[in-house]
Amino acid sequence: MLPPVQFSPADISYMKRALQLARRGLGWTSPNPVVGAVVVREGTIVGEGYHRRAGGPHAEVHALHQAGDRARGATLYVTLEPCCTTGRTPPCTRIIGSSGVQRVIVAARDPNPRHDGRGFTWLRRRGVRVGVGLMAAEATALNEAFNKWIVTGQPFVTAKIATSLDGRIATRSGDSKWISNELSRRAVHRLRARVDAVMVSAGTVRADDPQLTLRHGIRGSQPWRVVVDGRGRAPLESKVFTDAWRERTLVLTTASSSARWRNKLVTRGVEVELVRADGRHVDLKEALKLLGARSITHVMVEGGGDMLGAMLDEGLVDRMTVFIAPIIIGGTDAKPSVGGQGVDRVCDAWKLCHPVWRRVGDDNWMVTGTVAT
Repeated sequence: MLPPVQFSPADISYMKRALQLARRGLGWTSPNPVVGAVVVREGTIVGEGYHRRAGGPHAEVHALHQAGDRARGATLYVTLEPCCTTGRTPPCTRIIGSSGVQRVIVAARDPNPRHDGRGFTWLRRRGVRVGVGLMAAEATALNEAFNKWIVTGQPFVTAKIATSLDGRIATRSGDSKWISNELSRRAVHRLRARVDAVMVSAGTVRADDPQLTLRHGIRGSQPWRVVVDGRGRAPLESKVFTDAWRERTLVLTTASSSARWRNKLVTRGVEVELVRADGRHVDLKEALKLLGARSITHVMVEGGGDMLGAMLDEGLVDRMTVFIAPIIIGGTDAKPSVGGQGVDRVCDAWKLCHPVWRRVGDDNWMVTGTVAT
């Protein structure tokens, strides 16, 4: 058995740089993971790179190309196990092997069953020293959506809520503008830029007529806009069905919706998929399977409360991001942030693991955490 690899403070510093580079790819590489790479020779960085878009060169290729002949005898730091299979690009292991790199330090294994350790084996058999596990937790967190999707075929689900102190997302009249402040809304658009799809219910489309686009100066790839509408109740004149991004809108419905309604959406360029019904509603588990089959790795659920509650009831939410405003709306008829059946006992409540609290502007708080029961 090989002795454990010892990592130096310099190794940690270079891997931190590789992680910084990897973050630049967030929102651009799906359905591929984000990856960063750094080539170091004699204490000097001679090459850097990150995966910029799906189908394009991988991080290692960019870094080694920049390093050129200086890669010989160098160390390559990479945030994810190099691929060893041919896809839209050649295997990175082959490119590393021919570069003359002597040592490869990797943060995390690739959970893709086609890889998952095979890249390390290939490199070691060709005399490259390989160290694995440096800053693995940080690297794994960067690709939490990819990691779930590549193993299960289902997208990672983040639920977003903007709520008052008493847990309301709208008044009894349906007014909800604006519970959160301007900086919180900008933060939501940054989140949108990092997911593949934004999902809302027909009720949210009817009540708010949202655009679900990237605005507030946020750049990125426009996510799919997914409307869950089992009975075809969303108005045909809604923004998501009529604006310039309507061809990035997907409606998940059931046979209970009108064929005429569905056909009108299709003629406008909106995509429509029939999903198995769960009573009078779309079967949410089947909906997520369908999205995963379309290579959608990360979905952000933005509304409404009933759909979010149903997803929590079925254990379909992986992470929650909640924006809390210091206001009290009151009223038994006001809209709750979470509907569904809920739990019978407080001890059975859904919990946010390792929650991170951050103040947003003068009067909003944002709390984020993974969901556990």
